Order: sequence, then structure tokens, then C-alpha cells
Amino acid sequence: MTVIVADARFRPPNLALATLGLSLATFMRVLDTTIANVSLPAIAGNLGVSYNQSTWVITSFTVCMAISLPLTGFLARRFGEIRLFVWCTVLFSIMSLMCGLSGSMGMLLVFRAIQGAVSGPLYPVTQSLLIAVYPPEKRGMALALMAMVTVVAPIVGPTLGGWITDNYNWPWIFFINVPIGIFASAVVGAQLAGKKEITERPRVDYVGLIALVVGVGALQIVLDKGNDADWFHSTFIVVMSIVAVIGIAVFVIWELTDAQPIVDLKLFRHRNFAYGTILLVLSYSAFFAMGLLLPLWLQRTLDYTATWAGLAGASIGIMPVLLTYFVGKYAPRTDLRLVAAASFVVLAITCFMQSQFYIGVDFMHVALVRGFQGLGVALFFMPVLSILLSDLKPNEIASGSGLSTFLRTLGGSFAASISTFEWDRRAVVHHAQLSSHITPYNPVSRQVLDSMGAANGHRAAALDVLNGMITRQGFQMAFNDIMHVLGWIFLGLIGVVWLTRPPFNAKSAAAEE
Repeated sequence: MTVIVADARFRPPNLALATLGLSLATFMRVLDTTIANVSLPAIAGNLGVSYNQSTWVITSFTVCMAISLPLTGFLARRFGEIRLFVWCTVLFSIMSLMCGLSGSMGMLLVFRAIQGAVSGPLYPVTQSLLIAVYPPEKRGMALALMAMVTVVAPIVGPTLGGWITDNYNWPWIFFINVPIGIFASAVVGAQLAGKKEITERPRVDYVGLIALVVGVGALQIVLDKGNDADWFHSTFIVVMSIVAVIGIAVFVIWELTDAQPIVDLKLFRHRNFAYGTILLVLSYSAFFAMGLLLPLWLQRTLDYTATWAGLAGASIGIMPVLLTYFVGKYAPRTDLRLVAAASFVVLAITCFMQSQFYIGVDFMHVALVRGFQGLGVALFFMPVLSILLSDLKPNEIASGSGLSTFLRTLGGSFAASISTFEWDRRAVVHHAQLSSHITPYNPVSRQVLDSMGAANGHRAAALDVLNGMITRQGFQMAFNDIMHVLGWIFLGLIGVVWLTRPPFNAKSAAAEE
């Protein structure tokens, strides 16, 4: 038995208000994945723990969110999409309040974990509800709006979190969710009250659930803590990796053979969903790596403050905001593969442009490149999401959205770990290559050292300064290397786009009758 949407032609009394409520909840959820990052030093100092211990504020949230994401389909079948949305939004608000009131790190981590768990289904169920309440000819607009929220919220998060922490106190990064969540849940509950849903009581797949919690939880911890723990030189990381491999292997085998799996992996039988998910995961991972490395590079190599680093990257949100209406209105009238391919071309070009950055590059040049990159982002999410959902049945959309978002989240975690690890590793390689030329027999290096005062008895100080310059240059060259690779990844994804097949309009329940 599957969920049947009883009134497929339902429209809320005020579509704009319903859209606002759904969008605000999604914005709140995406915002909270990044807003706490810059506040960790303040949280650690206030609660009397080390900075490394405070990073579990991020890890606990992402681990629980990753676990709950693929459960969206099961929860939607059990409780209904509207009830699931309202409950998750209300619980998210309550947990935000409790996070802000926490007087110890233990309390904060418990409430943050619950907050992450209830945040998981919010994005995919919002996506499913938007598709359901919008008429077919306007669903592109709904997906474009989701794309804008997905892009803008992570940009706003660190800047807003830093401003709140500096001017008020860290609990307010959580308190601001409370009125937003209450408003969103009340509006959506009222506007969609007339939308009838028939739910079921599916058998709980306990083996699959336990394997999911153990495998994905261990994997997310490995990805979050791997760099800090020196990867497989750490016994903890080795043990967690073994647990992750065993847990995920059991989960995949069990879900593919169980009659009523808690996560429907058979959705990959749909051609567009399979290739669309590959596109989403790989492109988002590359995009996430760019967004992560840029502020780190600006602060570590160019000595920007966190605020100015955020401002330099914030221009990427301008084009998605300006073009959301036009992409949503006109893109569905074209071959969405062309739009997606165009976005990958723009993103590749901007990666190659960033691979030419140098230590003396000015703020405006960085901001302009990021602004141009926003064009690629504006053209990216809506067509990829439309392609991904296009061949799913109406009762599969929540499950498919949850599964693809889960894999996208894991892809982002892999990208974060791999890109930061490679950046550090390549910086060491370049440092070794550059420093190999600093010898007493190299006239150029002798001349540089003499100009820095080495000839006047300050050789040690001059060598320290020179080593610092080489280190910065090594990180710069490593940054350029990674951007170059990311550019080729985006170009390679153009070929994957053309493996999908039209039509790309998500099916409505009416069409299935």
C-alpha cells in the first residue's frame, strides 16, 4: 500500500503565503548548517570546553541530519507530508530554543543532535509539497525558488552568525529560529489544511534502520573528524571506518532484498533519477569544495578577516536572487539539459579563473569572479532537480528527494574532507619544491636573504620570514591546483547530462490516475 494524494488538484487559499512558509522553513534549516561555525570559539569559551570539543556542535547536527534524510519517504508514508513538515518545523524551533538555553556542552550536544534529526526531512518534504501545490506549468518556479534558498542560506549563515556573536551572544544564533519556525509551521498548517492525504502504517524495517544509523553515523564522524585526527594514523578513525564499511554494506544488501525497505534504493531503476542524482552529488560536491576553500584561502593566505572573507564570497548569491523568476518561468520551456550544461560551463570557467588567482589579487577581482559564478549556480539547481524528479511517481517524490539530498549531503562531507586534506598536502609538496631552491649556492636566494638583512647578522630572522613567504605561496599554488581540477570535473559532468531523457516535468497524481 502506498500513500495516495486524495486531492491532486488542491491549491492553497494563498499560494504566495504557503510558498513563503515553506521557503522560510527550508531557509532556517539550511542556514543552521553553517551559522554556528563561526561561533564555535565563543561557545567553547562560554561553556568551558576546548575548541576541538566544541566542533561536536557541528558534527552532532550533521550526523543526525544525514541519518534522518533517507528516512523521509518512510516518515511521509507513515504520518503524511503536511504533518511531517509541521512537526519537524515545530520540533526544530523547540530544539533551537533549548540549544540557546543550554548551560553545558552535554546539554547543547543533545539538543543539537535532536535538531539535526528533525531537520533532515524538512528539505525533501518541502520540495515534495511545493511540487504538489503548484500547477504543472509553474513547478519550475517552485524548484527555482528552492534553488535560491539552497544557495543564499549557506552564504548568509557565517556572516549572520559572526555578526550576532560579536554584537549579542552566541545563544541568539539559535533563538532567531524560534519565531521563524513558529510562523512557518502555522502558515503551512493553515494553508495546506484542506489537502487530504491517506497514510499507511508500514512495517518498520529495524535491521535496515539500525544498519543505517550505525553505518552512516560512523561514516559522517569519520568525514568530520578525519582531518583533525590525522586520518588513518588514528585508531579511532580506523575503528569508525571499519564500522562504517560494515554498516553501510549490511544496509545496502538488506534494503535491496527486503520486501518493505525503510529506504527504497530501487528508485535508482529510474533512468533520470539515477543520472540526475549522480549530477547532483558530483556537481554539488565540487561546488561545496569551492565554497569551503575560498574563505579559508582568503583568511589563511591573504590575511582577510572572517567578515571580509564572507563579503568577498557573498556576491555569488546576487545572480540566483535576480534570475530565480526568469529561470523558473522560461527554463522549463527549453531542453533542461542545455540549461544544466550551460551552468556547468560557467562553473568550469570560474574555476579556471580562480586557478589563476595569486597572493596579490584584490578584493574586487575575487568578488567579481564569485558574482559571475552565481550565474552558473542560478542555472544549475532548478534543471538538475527537475531532471532528477521527472520520472518518479508522485508517491516516490518525497523518498527520492530525501535519498538524493542524503547522498548530496554525504558528497559535500566527502568534498570537505578531501579538498581540505589535498589543499594541505599539495601545499607541503609545493613548499618542498620551492624551498629546494633556497641554497647557499643559489645567487638569487643569497641576494634575497641579503636584502632581508641576513648579511647584517639577522640570518635566522630572514630565513623565518622567507619560510613564511614560501608557505603562503605553497598554499596559493595548492589552491590553484584544486580549482583547476574542479573545473575539469564540471566539464566532465556535461557528458552525464546527456545521458538523461526528456520529458522533464515531475509527474502529478492527476496524471497517474
